[in-house]
Amino acid sequence: MTESFTSNNDPSFPAYKDRIDSKLRDHILNHTGQSPQQLPIPHQLHLAIQYGVGNGGKRIRPLLIYMITQALGTDLTRADNTACAVELIHCYSLIHDDLPAMDDDELRRGKPTLHIEFDEATAILAADAMQTMAYELIASDDSLTAEARLKLIAALADASGPRGMIAGQMIDMEAESRPLTAPELENMHRRKTGDLIAFCTSAGAIIGAADPEMTACLRQYGYALGLAFQVKDDILDVTGTADIMGKPRGSDIQRNKTTFVSSYGLNSAIAQLEELKTQAITSLAPLGAAGAELTTLANFVVSRNH
Repeated sequence: MTESFTSNNDPSFPAYKDRIDSKLRDHILNHTGQSPQQLPIPHQLHLAIQYGVGNGGKRIRPLLIYMITQALGTDLTRADNTACAVELIHCYSLIHDDLPAMDDDELRRGKPTLHIEFDEATAILAADAMQTMAYELIASDDSLTAEARLKLIAALADASGPRGMIAGQMIDMEAESRPLTAPELENMHRRKTGDLIAFCTSAGAIIGAADPEMTACLRQYGYALGLAFQVKDDILDVTGTADIMGKPRGSDIQRNKTTFVSSYGLNSAIAQLEELKTQAITSLAPLGAAGAELTTLANFVVSRNH
């Protein structure tokens, strides 16, 4: 069982996507032991990690790190390990989301979810392994200073931990038993999706040695983009097609989940999406022409069909 590590066939940003897929391949597919002192990963676990990381995806989070690093005039090689790390965190979270105890999904991007392709225990262990490998990648990145590595590790732990992404997932699970208010819904998605995307903008700022004002603007961009991403997902759950999305339409409705569409209605959710896009693009003003790719990314997030 071998994964191709090819991303979805989106027309935008192919160079960055090829780069992150190549680096993930280097770190994951060939990670059988980095030195004679390290024991290899058990074969079944290695196959499961390959499957979980190699199942395509838009790679939005590593793209963000690359784009900001580039916009700040820093060599992309300094961003490679952190870009791979954040994608590992994202992929592990999806594997856990899909488990029977969570969302109980059988398809992810048109393929069987990891616990269906392998088994539930292997899926849990593979996701756990991805999380620890992410921190190993940043800690071992000798292209960055020790101070930069510590900042990145601390920021990633905060964004993905019990006050960030995991908190958002917990709130999401609890919300299955009751409807959320609009502020509660936004808080949930700020944590579940927005914190990790905002980490990517902060990571690019750390790697690119941005000043505090620029860092704040980039984080504002990240939060607006992260919320826009979730609003678009909620819209697609109502308007999308299963063949393109790679998963059934209307799954949120079947689970009685509170969404931006159920809270505001479809037309208002679409209007909110456009407002978030405007907020994201406006926050890029300090970058000037160097922010063109990030503007294109914001447009892509709101116009995508999957």
